[in-house]
Amino acid sequence: MEALLGRSVAAWCHGATGVAGVVRLSGGASQETWSFDIVHPDGNIGAILRRAPLGYGAAPGRAAGLDAEARLMQLAYDAGVPSPRVLHVLQPQDELGTGFVMARVDGETIARKILRDDKFASARPKLARQLGTVAACIHGLPLSELPKLRRMTAAKEIAELQQDYRSFDWPRPVFELALRWLADHDPGPSDEVTLVHGDFRHGNLIIGPDGVRAVLDWELAHTGDPMEDLGWVCVNSWRFGEIDKPVGGFGTREELFAGYEAAGRRVDAKRVTFWEVMGTLRWGVMCCGMMQRFRLSPDHSMERAMIGRRASETEIDLLRLLAPRGT
Repeated sequence: MEALLGRSVAAWCHGATGVAGVVRLSGGASQETWSFDIVHPDGNIGAILRRAPLGYGAAPGRAAGLDAEARLMQLAYDAGVPSPRVLHVLQPQDELGTGFVMARVDGETIARKILRDDKFASARPKLARQLGTVAACIHGLPLSELPKLRRMTAAKEIAELQQDYRSFDWPRPVFELALRWLADHDPGPSDEVTLVHGDFRHGNLIIGPDGVRAVLDWELAHTGDPMEDLGWVCVNSWRFGEIDKPVGGFGTREELFAGYEAAGRRVDAKRVTFWEVMGTLRWGVMCCGMMQRFRLSPDHSMERAMIGRRASETEIDLLRLLAPRGT
């Protein structure tokens, strides 16, 4: 890998003399992530390679594809959204497969550290409002400049979730309740169609003591209802135990909405609630999928089993949303 990266970098980074500190990072269920330094006379440049595993074909299902992801990240960076700068999109002559190289951004992505470590104490109170501003900027990117992305609606999302859930042949009454509720409360097509990040949450945010530094992992980006991103970041699974702070375990919906509206965009709170229910069910179905892969795959990954058992947590979350105590 070091030799391949060194040869690639020499071809597109003027003055580079090689690479150093090449290491594969953990995390990322579908893509490989490598960290390295570009050795340069003017000072080393921290970089990240994000690529599809060798032998990986076209982007499956929801994924936009790495070329589209690179294009979106560069558009976001150019528009002032906190996003890593894309340095190079891999070409066949790089012999590294499909992917791209981006500038490394210092900071933390592990939610438990962000929510508990003293170094982030000054950042936590302002993160929810910052995320509202960042989401507004993402939703403001011109549709005419976006790569080809799939268009999603609430009805399509419900249909896909139902199909995935039924395919497991693993009946869950709470999921049935949620599917029925979503169908009954479908708000219809959004008055406004924008870019939707699709996975706007802990784990895909780089946080520093000063707040949000970068938004990562744009592979689920699509066009659709902008309230989807606001609902997804409020899903209880991303609060990591801080359930009284709906936005990532560090803030309130009101703070999130205030940041969004201060950036010139409008919040539809009812649609946000709908997408929070949708997102909770979606994560539950995804957990079931992980357990299914653990059971059927020859690679019995303990990580998949651990994620799979969290489906029961989403059932509790759905009941709290749809049938709260006292109603």
